[in-house]
Amino acid sequence: MDAPSWAAGGIACLAAASFLFLLLLLLSGHLCRRKLMLPPGPKPWPVIGNLNLIGPLLHRSLHDLSRIYGPIMKLRVGSYDVVVCSSADMAKTFLKTHDAVFAYRPKIAAGKYTAYNYSSMTWAPYGRYFQQARKIFLEQLFSATRLQSYEYIRVEEMRVLTRSLFEAKGRLINLKDHLSDLNLNVVCRMVLGKKYTGTDNSDGSNVVSLEEFREMVDELFLLTGVLNLGDFVPLLDFLDLQGYIKRMKAVNKKFDRFLEHILCEHEARRVGVKGHEAKDMVDVLLEHVDDPNLEVKIERHGVKALIQELIAGGTEGSAASVEWAMCELLKNPHIFEHATQELDNIIGRERWVQEADVRNLPYLDATIKEMMRLHPVGAFLAHRFASQDCKVAGYDIPKGTRVLVSKWSIGRDPELWDYPESFRPQRFMGKAIDVKGQDFELLPFGSGRRMCPGYNLGLRMIQTSLANLIHGFTWKLPGDMTREDLNMEEAPGLSTPKKVPLVVVAEPRLPLYLY
Repeated sequence: MDAPSWAAGGIACLAAASFLFLLLLLLSGHLCRRKLMLPPGPKPWPVIGNLNLIGPLLHRSLHDLSRIYGPIMKLRVGSYDVVVCSSADMAKTFLKTHDAVFAYRPKIAAGKYTAYNYSSMTWAPYGRYFQQARKIFLEQLFSATRLQSYEYIRVEEMRVLTRSLFEAKGRLINLKDHLSDLNLNVVCRMVLGKKYTGTDNSDGSNVVSLEEFREMVDELFLLTGVLNLGDFVPLLDFLDLQGYIKRMKAVNKKFDRFLEHILCEHEARRVGVKGHEAKDMVDVLLEHVDDPNLEVKIERHGVKALIQELIAGGTEGSAASVEWAMCELLKNPHIFEHATQELDNIIGRERWVQEADVRNLPYLDATIKEMMRLHPVGAFLAHRFASQDCKVAGYDIPKGTRVLVSKWSIGRDPELWDYPESFRPQRFMGKAIDVKGQDFELLPFGSGRRMCPGYNLGLRMIQTSLANLIHGFTWKLPGDMTREDLNMEEAPGLSTPKKVPLVVVAEPRLPLYLY
């Protein structure tokens, strides 16, 4: 054989061997993939995955799919696998049995652009910074002693709310606006030391109006809860096709101006004051900035992120919850009457409801739990992902898989609840189902390492607000509107708010001076 023929033959053999090697690699990879027992789910399309199956309201789209594919379901959303959990048993497996594996957050646009590059409790990566911040929240900002020391603030602002409703008697009001103002004023005084919103700018402290602040919080919650295409199809990220990133940057800029003013004012107050005593939550956080004993230093942008989270989280969630509860009560007058009768029997008509009274109001407690079942603040627990390969309920969950736990679907699971679409507080009467993260059929504040550290404050605000609205006023729908006309649709966003705000007429039932 001459040299050219030998060379040609060698090249052909080498090519054949290479082809066989590549074929074996592909086959072995294919076989490995086939060995994985993945959760059931719809077949994905190229590039977009299952995005074609998702409508404007993510929680409803995924709920409908879960009824087909079961309580643990895998979707391909753009470039990422997403596992959706929609039963209490599955929630317990992810949030308790494998909590350490799934305590991690994926890096998405909302955390980057609205939370100072993942510096808030919600978006911080699981690790030393998160654990340190959570410890500060639990032991110093939301301890029982600190919350009790702020009770006078909650009482004073509840009086402001009832006075404003008295002044509006007989007129149409947007209830959510009044509730947002109540929560904002309480949180501002607890976190910031005073109200920083309003119309009086004589001392320069009111750097944003109440209306503007409401809009900022609503925008923040909307953008945190939307499905941003760039988070799932990275090639599209820079295009910002939906305009969400532009809006995130804009609302962050507004918040930053507000937060910078707060920090400068607090820092000026501390300068030259030996033994300065922390009066509010910002003071506490600023003390930690200078603490040399911290394992992870808290930077200025981190303080801003934590303050923003305290304000926004304490304002929107409670207001949305009470609005949903009032809507359900107006739609179900026999339940409204039962709740009113309990308050009359236990509290009497000689005074308003105080925080200490709530433990003696089982029907009110059941009503709030039923509201949280049907209308949880946030249809999902915030995004998580698998930090390592894991097996859940017999299925393989590969590292990097994103996980959504649907509180909305769990609250409508017919295996857990009779008549799941009906508002029936009596289902909770005499049952030891709590909201503290241990009963996985009801998870309004989450569970495990990522559970909301401020749930005690949120729960108190919901309980006393709703109790006093029921006890102190008679409520009517506007004009000829009937309870059947009440719109019960949700809008997109993290808090799953009402699409159409509740507009009502309040008539005083108790004298204002009794407060």
